[in-house]
Amino acid sequence: MNGYKKRILDSVLERRFKTAGAILLEGIKWCGKTTTCEQLAKSIIYMDEPEKRDHNLLMARIRPSEVLDGKSPRLIDEWQITPILWDAIRYKVDHSDKRGLFLLTGSAVPANEDEMKHSGTGRFAWVKMHTMSLYESGESSGEVSLGALFDGMDCTGAHPAVSQLPEIAKAICRGGWPVACELAGEESLDPAFDYLDAVVKRDISKVDGVSRNEDRARRLMRSYARLQGTQATAAVINADLASNETSSFDNDTVYSYLNALKRIFAVEDMPAWCPNLRSKTPVRTSDTRYFADPSIATAALRIGPKGLMEDLKTFGYLFETMAVRDLRVYADAHLGDVRHYHDASGLECDAAVSLRDGRYGLVEIKLGGAPLIEHGAETLKKLASRLDTTKMAKPSFLMVLTAVGDCAYTRPDDGIIVCPIGALKP
Repeated sequence: MNGYKKRILDSVLERRFKTAGAILLEGIKWCGKTTTCEQLAKSIIYMDEPEKRDHNLLMARIRPSEVLDGKSPRLIDEWQITPILWDAIRYKVDHSDKRGLFLLTGSAVPANEDEMKHSGTGRFAWVKMHTMSLYESGESSGEVSLGALFDGMDCTGAHPAVSQLPEIAKAICRGGWPVACELAGEESLDPAFDYLDAVVKRDISKVDGVSRNEDRARRLMRSYARLQGTQATAAVINADLASNETSSFDNDTVYSYLNALKRIFAVEDMPAWCPNLRSKTPVRTSDTRYFADPSIATAALRIGPKGLMEDLKTFGYLFETMAVRDLRVYADAHLGDVRHYHDASGLECDAAVSLRDGRYGLVEIKLGGAPLIEHGAETLKKLASRLDTTKMAKPSFLMVLTAVGDCAYTRPDDGIIVCPIGALKP
C-alpha cells in the first residue's frame, strides 16, 4: 500500500462495497478521502486534474460512459464539479447485478444539485470521513474499545498513550489533518492556518458561486470558535460579533456564511438526541455548534498550545470539539451516531452514542480532575434517572471522557466509567 496507514473508515468502506452499487464519501478537504479511496480503487479518474479538467467536464455532459468506464471499483475524485454524472452512475448501477462499482469523493456539496434528477436511493451509500482521531494518529493506546463498552467491558487499569495537558493542547491545535500528523514541532500547526486561509479566501465563495468577504468570513469563524459546544442561534452569533469584533452581520448573512461552511464540511454541528423521558420536560432540538476539527477553531482564534494552557476555559471547550470528533470516528466504525441532549430544565449531556440495534451510551466530556469528573458523573446520573426505561433500553454505559488521567477505571459506587481520551479506540 505504498506506506499508506490504514484508517478506521477503511473497514466501513469495505463493508459498504458488499451492499451498495456506489459509495459517496464526503468530508472536509484534506482529511484523506482521496488517499483512502486510492487504496481500494481498481481504476481512477481525477475530475479536477488541471490538464484534463475541461475534457472531463465536457465528457461528463456529452459522453458520460467515457468517464465511468474502467475497472471496478472506479474512483471518481471530486465528482461534485460534474453533478450530472450522478444520474449516469445511478443508471449504470441499476443495470448491473454487481455491488461496489463506484467510489465518489467530494469536499463540498454540489452547487448545481438541480442537475441530479434522482435521489440515488437504493443505489448510493453515503459515508462521512473525518480528520484523524487520536487512535489513528498514534496518540491513543486503544486499550479501551468503544464497541466493547457496549458489551460490558471492564476498562479498569487501561492506560492512555497521552495524558498530560500540554500533549492534549498540542493535539487540539495541530488537529487531525494527515499531513500535520506527520510533522513535528511548530510546523505541525501550519496546516490548520493554511486550511483557514483557503476557506476564507476562496472555498466559502467557490462552493456556491456567491462572493463572500474574506474579512467577514474570518470574523464569523472566530465567533463560531468562541461558541463551540453551544446551541448558539444567528442572533447569539451576532451578539458575540458585536461584543468581540468590529461589527456584526444581519441574521440572513450569518446563515448564508454558515450554510456555505456546512457545504464544504468545515462545520459539523451535532443534532439533538430525543429519548423517551419519564416526565414531560421538553427536549430542545437545536444543533450544537462544532467545527469538523478543533484546529480550525484554534486557527480562527489565533491561539496555540501555550495559549490554551493559559486559558483553561477555552481549553475545555476546544477539548470537547476534539473529543466529539473522536467519538464520531469511533461510532462510525460501528455504524452508530453521536448526538447531544439538552432539555428545558437546563440539563445537558455532551454526547449520546447510539448504535443501530438500539443500544446507546451517555458521555460527558471534561478536562479532568476530581471536581469536574464528579460534576460530569452527577449529570449522567440525573439524565439516566429521567429516561423511561419501560419504553427504551437502559444505557449500556455512562462515561466521563477526560483529557488527563493515569488510567481508566469504573467508579465502584455508581458504575460510571472514567476514561482518558488517550486510551480510547473503536
